[in-house]
Amino acid sequence: MVCSSSLQPRLLSSFLGDRLLPHQLPIHQRFCYNPGSTKVSAGLSKTFSGLTDLLFSRRNQDDLSNSKRKPLRPGKISPHRPVPDHILKPPYVKSRQPPGIVSGPEVHDEKGKECMRASGKLAAQVLKYAGTLVKPGIKTDDIDEAVHQMIIENGAYPSPLGYGGFPKSVCTSVNECICHGIPDSRALEDGDIINIDVTVYLNGYHGDTSATFFCGDVDEKAKKLVQVTEECLHKAISICAPGVEYKKIGKTIHDYADKYGYGVVKEFVGHGVGCVFHADPVILHHRNSNGGRMLLNQTFTIEPMLTMGSSNPVMWDDNWTIVTADGSLSAQFEHTILITENGAEILTQC
Repeated sequence: MVCSSSLQPRLLSSFLGDRLLPHQLPIHQRFCYNPGSTKVSAGLSKTFSGLTDLLFSRRNQDDLSNSKRKPLRPGKISPHRPVPDHILKPPYVKSRQPPGIVSGPEVHDEKGKECMRASGKLAAQVLKYAGTLVKPGIKTDDIDEAVHQMIIENGAYPSPLGYGGFPKSVCTSVNECICHGIPDSRALEDGDIINIDVTVYLNGYHGDTSATFFCGDVDEKAKKLVQVTEECLHKAISICAPGVEYKKIGKTIHDYADKYGYGVVKEFVGHGVGCVFHADPVILHHRNSNGGRMLLNQTFTIEPMLTMGSSNPVMWDDNWTIVTADGSLSAQFEHTILITENGAEILTQC
C-alpha cells in the first residue's frame, strides 16, 4: 500500500477524490472553513493530525494490535464495462473533464421531485440487491458487474463510471477503506465489512446512496461501529427541515459518535445532488461553524464516515482509494434526502 503525496489541502465531496474544485475562491473561503483549526488534507498525510487523532489511536490501540485481519491490498481491475448508446449519460462522461462541486443548491419543482424519487428508488433497489451478494469468496469486481448490469437494464447510467476517470460503476470500500474503493479481483473474506456506494443517473437525475454490509461472521466491535454509523445518519436526517442550519447535521453526528468513542472523518463531505452529481451545499459531518440553511424542495446527501481508530485518511496511488492511517475499521451510510414542509423525505429507500 503506497500513498500519494504532496496533494494540496482541500475539502472533498465524498466522490471527488483528488480533483480540484472549479471555483475562483480559495478553498478555505469557498467552504467557510478555517484551515488552521484542524488539518484538512486529501494527501492525506501518512502521519496522524492533531491530538484528537492521537487519542483515537490510543483508545483502540489494543483492538488494532490484536486484530487478525489482513491489511487491505489492491487487486487487479477488469476492463471497462460498456453502456448501451441509448442510455442517457451525464455530461461529464462526454467531456472527460474532472468535475467538481457546482455552485447553487438543487431545488426542484414537482416534476423534478418525482424524477428524484424515481432515481432514488432505483439506487436503493440496486443497493439492496448488491447487499445480497455479499458473502465470503465473492470478488468486489463481481459486485460491480452485477450493479452495472442492473442499472443499465433499468435504463439508467451508473454515475461513478467515468466520473473524473473513476473506472467502475460502484464504489466498494472494505474494512479500513473509508470511501472510493475500486472494485477489483480481491475476494471478500469472512469477517469483512464492506460499504457499497451506488449512484444512478435516471432521466437526467442522480440518486446517491450507500450502506455497510457484513460478510460472514463479523465480530461484535465491528457490528457496533456499523450500527452507530447508521444511527448517526438517521439522527442527522431527523433534524432536517426548511430553515435548519446545515451545521446542525455535523453537530448531531459528531456528538453521537463521541458517545461511543468513534472518530468522524472530516475530509469527505455530503453534497447537493440532482441534475448534477455534486452541487452545493457542502455537508460537513463534524462540528463546524459553517453558515447556510436548508431550503424547501432541496435535495442533498448526508453520508457520515466513522472510524474505530484514527480518522486521518490516506490515499492510495490510484488517487481514489481512501483508507484509515492506522488500518482501523471504517463504516459509512448515505441517503439522498428531500427537504419538505414537514422535515425530510428519504428518497433512497425501497
